[in-house]
Amino acid sequence: MDNLIIVKGTCMFVKLPQDLDCNNAAVIRSESDKIMERESIRTIIFDFEKTNFMDSTGIGVIMGRYKSIKLVGGSVSAINVNPSVEKLLTLSGIHKLIRINEVSGLKMPVK
Repeated sequence: MDNLIIVKGTCMFVKLPQDLDCNNAAVIRSESDKIMERESIRTIIFDFEKTNFMDSTGIGVIMGRYKSIKLVGGSVSAINVNPSVEKLLTLSGIHKLIRINEVSGLKMPVK
């Protein structure tokens, strides 16, 4: 799979695949949850640079991680969100919960 999860300190960067759908969502959910159980993650940054399509399971991945991170007082951001994905995030209401494209100049760290 094309996704990549990198942890730097208390921040988890999740590079999302081209299609964030039911085929990819389960793997992203599982891997990110394992990391969150092991590490003291306080910030999750979803990088949508390559993402062109997202369905309801993709929205569920983001919402699930948001709920988990809020329990420990953390935050979630989305970067490199294209207009079509941003529209989905707005229609789903996620834009009220997470920062979208507000982290200027942030790049995915190299593993």
